[in-house]
Amino acid sequence: MRGPTVFLSVAASLGLASAAPAAITVFGNSNARSCYEAARAERTGPTHIRHCTRALEDRTLASNDRVATYVNRGILHVYNGDFESGIADYDRAIALDASEPDAYLNKALALLHNQNDLPQIISLLTTALEFGTREPALAYYGRGLAYELSGDIPSAYYDIQRAVETDPGWELPARELTRFRVVGGEDS
Repeated sequence: MRGPTVFLSVAASLGLASAAPAAITVFGNSNARSCYEAARAERTGPTHIRHCTRALEDRTLASNDRVATYVNRGILHVYNGDFESGIADYDRAIALDASEPDAYLNKALALLHNQNDLPQIISLLTTALEFGTREPALAYYGRGLAYELSGDIPSAYYDIQRAVETDPGWELPARELTRFRVVGGEDS
């Protein structure tokens, strides 16, 4: 089951309400942990972002925690409507660990807000899935929306259907599937 929102503006404009972000767990450093908890709980405000920034300023922060903290701070920026800063943090995470799937997932969802560069969004979501995102249903659903916006309706249907299969308890993709009508089929 998902939490109440993915990203404020994205949810409103693209129907991603009831999907949770892909926050990355951090153990150890208290500021990094506070940053993770804020991203997971969908908190907004500068205090939570400051926890993330303080964690990133700590030179002893483990590499994997640094990557996670960039992703989590990116989520908080997006919650606050600062998509540019969020995307910059996802890019920093990818630069440090090019195989971190949830950096790709969150970057794609932030880009989806503006509904431009749909091929890049589709590519980012495909990469997130290939690297094993913690939120595959969200990645399939987001990619389905990007395919639909780009006019590739069969791929959109397939990915939204995959989101339903991946997380049957998530109602939004199931509801979205009812907008599609399958026509044709094998002739007798």
